[in-house]
Amino acid sequence: MSVCPSCEEPLEEADRFCGACGYDLSAAPRAAEPGSPDASVEWPAAPDLDSSDLPAPVHLPTDLQGTDSGGSELPAAVRFDDPPSDDGFRIAAPDPRTATPEQLDAATPPAGTKLCVACRAGHVDPDGYCENCGHAQPRERDHMEQELGAVAAVSDRGLRHHRNEDFFTISSAALPDGSAAVVAVVCDGVSSATRPDDASLAASRAATEALHEALPRGTHPQQAMHESIVAAAEAVNALADEPETAREHKPHQNSPACTFVASVVTKELLIVGWIGDSRAYWVPDDREAPAARLTEDDSWAAQMVAAGLMSEAEAYADERAHAITGWLGADAYELEPHTASFKPDRPGVVVVCTDGLWNYAESADEMARVLPADAARNPLHSAQVLVGHALDGGGHDNVTVAVLPFPVPQSGAGSA
Repeated sequence: MSVCPSCEEPLEEADRFCGACGYDLSAAPRAAEPGSPDASVEWPAAPDLDSSDLPAPVHLPTDLQGTDSGGSELPAAVRFDDPPSDDGFRIAAPDPRTATPEQLDAATPPAGTKLCVACRAGHVDPDGYCENCGHAQPRERDHMEQELGAVAAVSDRGLRHHRNEDFFTISSAALPDGSAAVVAVVCDGVSSATRPDDASLAASRAATEALHEALPRGTHPQQAMHESIVAAAEAVNALADEPETAREHKPHQNSPACTFVASVVTKELLIVGWIGDSRAYWVPDDREAPAARLTEDDSWAAQMVAAGLMSEAEAYADERAHAITGWLGADAYELEPHTASFKPDRPGVVVVCTDGLWNYAESADEMARVLPADAARNPLHSAQVLVGHALDGGGHDNVTVAVLPFPVPQSGAGSA
């Protein structure tokens, strides 16, 4: 070497290190003899192109034959050490355009089973997972909608919770005089309790069953509402009756619990019942008339206001505002069902909801502004709009709302 390969300083023949930069000359590769296997590879060059050609010519990968670092041609195809076999894992369902009737019959799930939303081929097991690809399926309660003539309800998991702990039931029943009574029950599971989703479901169904037993017998709707709250409380209390062995494994769990709000609407009366901080609002069709909140929260903030210790604004600004003082559950202090009866002088709608909605429309006036003007004619769409309002506001909690027109449209009568 005549110069250092590192700094290009002139070298002498006996030098083992560069005098300028100290480069180890014994580590430098020596030039290969022409024609030897280690000679530099002459890589093929792309042909020169006339830059005036428009558009530029298209080149395929095969137009420029590649070689490896030793000058040999590259293999024509990629090699797989373990090619997939036909016995491996399959996800795709049979193509209905090419599959035989036997293949289609084999891929059709038995009655009552569900196909996976991910692979569209596997069956969903009772735990909610695909037997084929293992994908977890959406829960049915994540988003629920129901419309029944004169009443509609929507429930959504929200944007922050991992499950929907709310539940609702809507129905209609015939009164002894042949007129209709529309019923909506909304329950909000207490997240700090054990199995809050089971509590809200049990309370909603038990209250609805009690109302449908009492109303056709001629029981006054307000008394029937009281009895339904008692029935809901008993249903939630029953969830706490677990075997002692189960309590031994989880001794620090508290009892299932939920809040409760319901409404019964007839051609003349509007009845509400509640425990906890779920609410009912009255919004007249004539928006010039005032809207009203029909329930009073069982909460720390409501108690402070009722005692005159704080203004409503101060109480609800406190971090303890939403601590509830009443609920359904075995560890509740005592059962004090709240019921109220109203006789509106004009048509309107009743909005029955959990705090997942009214946190974003707390006052009656705010609720009236959010509720569509045609709520009495389109209760389902109105419920969807209200849930959307809560989700647009942040969706920090489960959201459930039922919309009941007053008075009950005669075409809305039916059985449940």
